[in-house]
Amino acid sequence: MNKKLLFPLALVPLAATSLQAQKSAQTQRVDKRPNIILFMVDDMGWQDTSLPFWTQKTDYNKLYETPNMERLAKQGMMFTQAYASSISSPTRCSLITGTNAARHRVTNWTLQKNTKTDRKDKVLDVPAWNYNGVSQVPGTNNTFVGTSFVQLLKDSGYHTIHCGKAHFGAIDTPGEDPHHWGFEVNIAGHAAGGLASYLGEENYGHNKDGKPISLMAVPGLEKYWGTETFVTEALTLEAIKALNKAKKYNQPFYLYMSQYAIHVPLDKDKRFYDKYKKKGMTDHEAAYATLIEGMDKSLGDLMDWLEKSGEADNTIIIFMSDNGGLAAESYWRDGKLHTQNHPLNSGKGSTYEGGIREPMIVSWPGVVAPGSKCNDYLLIEDFYPTILEMAGIKKYKTVQPIDGISFIPLLKQTGNPSKGRSLFWNMPNNWGNDGPGINFNCAVRNGDWKLIYYYGTGKKELFNIPDDIGESNDLSAQHPDIVKRLSKELGTYLRKVDAQRPIVKATGKPCLWPDEIE
Repeated sequence: MNKKLLFPLALVPLAATSLQAQKSAQTQRVDKRPNIILFMVDDMGWQDTSLPFWTQKTDYNKLYETPNMERLAKQGMMFTQAYASSISSPTRCSLITGTNAARHRVTNWTLQKNTKTDRKDKVLDVPAWNYNGVSQVPGTNNTFVGTSFVQLLKDSGYHTIHCGKAHFGAIDTPGEDPHHWGFEVNIAGHAAGGLASYLGEENYGHNKDGKPISLMAVPGLEKYWGTETFVTEALTLEAIKALNKAKKYNQPFYLYMSQYAIHVPLDKDKRFYDKYKKKGMTDHEAAYATLIEGMDKSLGDLMDWLEKSGEADNTIIIFMSDNGGLAAESYWRDGKLHTQNHPLNSGKGSTYEGGIREPMIVSWPGVVAPGSKCNDYLLIEDFYPTILEMAGIKKYKTVQPIDGISFIPLLKQTGNPSKGRSLFWNMPNNWGNDGPGINFNCAVRNGDWKLIYYYGTGKKELFNIPDDIGESNDLSAQHPDIVKRLSKELGTYLRKVDAQRPIVKATGKPCLWPDEIE
């Protein structure tokens, strides 16, 4: 044997190992900032989970099964008083622009260009609200223009992925397309705020020729047509493919996982349906429960991917819903209406707690204490400065004022930005359903107190929320001083942000501001 050959051959494994190490060094991410996943659920109520966001477990908590929400809460912080708007479009427009709904004026749901979605009212006319949604560029009437935090993330080096429901702007406006908001990848997001069908067997709302049967048909999931793949699962599979791709880029990523669930129609997810029927639930309520558990499985699948890919320790997960659970439509919900979010009053569309209080969890390894809970309040526009701060983006320019306040001090338990702060809501619209706290009102929350003012009647209601979470005891007569103070604060704020109010048909004049009426 040629001994001269032995030495070089002996070095081959070492050389291979060296090359592997070199390759590993080359692929190691230089930008160490955390990945961020915002998991947004559609129409999920505060009680639509096995995870109790109250002081006790309720009957609804015992009914639904959301093990992955429980899993996320164990590794992060639960927020018991997280607020959004009462319907989807205002919430999502506040999220992407960091502005309060009173300011951006997208105060009802959007869909078709230049078309209001309000139901007619005998007494009041709705104002000329921004029914075309929001946009990053000017030039479209009835549109609020604002800089997207996603654009700022992308510009700073984040790889940005949108998956699921968008609902930022009306059809044929710049805001309809997530790409126009700074998302490099868009999976199934478009102008619609709902979906025609959850079922792959129904092509997610397309006929056999591939044409949409409605404006709510879910785009871009053709590979799953004709299969039994529920849309929640299809979106999750596509999101994971996008994450696998993102992993190769050696950039931090931002994933907006925006499930269409649990919006109507209540198509049953067959993976979970029999389980809930055996619990004695009606067909509608069992189908509703399957949408919840399917959403929860999606969350778990993403958490599993993070662990398997080695990204779990460097990924922030934020879980949130865009408005309260549906409780105002007898066609879709069984039982006594407006009670499906008990102990909260009412539901989607309402300024009562059932319409605006949401389940929220934040996991941030190494920063947020596992299994912790925050009882201080925040509002959806706060996500804008918070996410940018999470990404280390401190100095940025926007074309719009930012109403949101970072809740990082709450996460780190270093301060309380909610102390002394007031939260505001404005709904000068006629959503489409009736019920407690629904339509033509505005509200302010300051500390324990919440004031609701009804534009059409001039009625004011005052509630002590910690003492009366169900808002069943109006204390306005007992505390006229608090009513006056909060009315002044609410009226001043609404004028400051150039908010809108309904118009009285009989006079053609706008309704009075809350501080203009005793």
